[in-house]
Amino acid sequence: MPWNDVLVVAMFASFIGLIFTGFPVAWVLGGLAVLFTALAIVLGADFGIPLRVDWPYASLTVDRIWNLMENWVLVALPLFVFMGLMLDRSGVASDLMRNFSRLFGRVRGGLAVTVTLIGVLLAASTGIIGAAVVLLALLGLPIMLERGYRPELAAGTVAAVGTLGILIPPSIMLVMMADRLAMSVGDLFLGALFPGLLLGALYVLYILVYAFLRPDAAPAPRDLEPVRLRVVLDVVRSVLPAAGLVLAVLGSIFFGVATPTEAAGVGAAGATLLAWRREQLSGRVLRHVMRETSRTTGFIFAIFVGATAYSLVLRGLGGDELIERAFLGLPFGPTGILISILAFTFLLGFFLDWIEITLVVLPLVAPVVEGLGFDLVWFTVLFAVCLQTSFLTPPVGFALFYLKGVAPPEIDVRTIYRGVVPFILLQLLGLVVIFVWQDLVVWLPSVAYG
Repeated sequence: MPWNDVLVVAMFASFIGLIFTGFPVAWVLGGLAVLFTALAIVLGADFGIPLRVDWPYASLTVDRIWNLMENWVLVALPLFVFMGLMLDRSGVASDLMRNFSRLFGRVRGGLAVTVTLIGVLLAASTGIIGAAVVLLALLGLPIMLERGYRPELAAGTVAAVGTLGILIPPSIMLVMMADRLAMSVGDLFLGALFPGLLLGALYVLYILVYAFLRPDAAPAPRDLEPVRLRVVLDVVRSVLPAAGLVLAVLGSIFFGVATPTEAAGVGAAGATLLAWRREQLSGRVLRHVMRETSRTTGFIFAIFVGATAYSLVLRGLGGDELIERAFLGLPFGPTGILISILAFTFLLGFFLDWIEITLVVLPLVAPVVEGLGFDLVWFTVLFAVCLQTSFLTPPVGFALFYLKGVAPPEIDVRTIYRGVVPFILLQLLGLVVIFVWQDLVVWLPSVAYG
């Protein structure tokens, strides 16, 4: 094996290994970039091994980081984070939980369906996985357990539904993917809308079928008030604020009124007005939301900087050529190669977070897929669905950690693991449907942008 291929494999293996040390990911990425640059220089100077990476080449990192910080698209990241956190503090979710429970509570599995529907609305208006999982756990988990729901079903529903925010637009993951691949954020937002709703529908269908087959796992309470017109109107009133905010953000993009970055500003302002209208806005709340927005944005951009340096050195060593040769050398046709890439991404989700996979792996495999003649928007949405499973697959499933942190004592880690398995299978089923039915992704962007 040539020396540059050896260094590429060693660099990638070192990255995966160092993730498990708990050291900050940004420092791991940046440190490996410096270390392997030095190693390449030593091999070139002392042993005469021709490698493209040297200090002048590595200095290109400065220009890359400068261009990154000047990127107008990435301004949407802190705005969407602010929007999600502010909406979380507005109290909309608690109203949704109360009113949806009155409407669907009499159905077997109705509370789990309620959590799923609220999760879909929160996903379309927040996109913050940690906040969504914690909020759904605090609102829905105690009620489901009190009503006699099986702990596995209750925990699995909360964990899986909470991850929808990473896929259903507006999603910070889709913003990052668009930036890495120089794509339109609007295309990805519209392309991911139906797949995200498909996953939500699969969750609801599974819960209803499971509750029908196992009535003891999700019993229907008998002490609820009858469903009258007033209950339906209360549900509509509680849905309107979140739905209106989503319509303002996605509608402004769809109809060409605003760019995704401008729509993010609309969403942030709308969430703030909503919190004020509900008398939940105060100086303390505003400081908390701004502090958490700064922390989250700083965390993401630190990884951006480290990943920029890491990717530059990896490409300089020939990482993109090695990936391309490895996949194109498989004894399959184009469809088989694409399935192999998705399977590889799914397995990486067991060990890496979605941010690292998006910043490091996606730019390496996307040119291979595009060269095979596949639609890049369609592939990116497939890739995003694969990454959604990374929140549920141990040992690095962050949704599992968020849930365990706020779950009652009777919900242990093993219960959570057993609960999420059916939902992981449902996500893979959704992936197959999107793979077979390409128009599910490409139709809406084609209508909007021709």
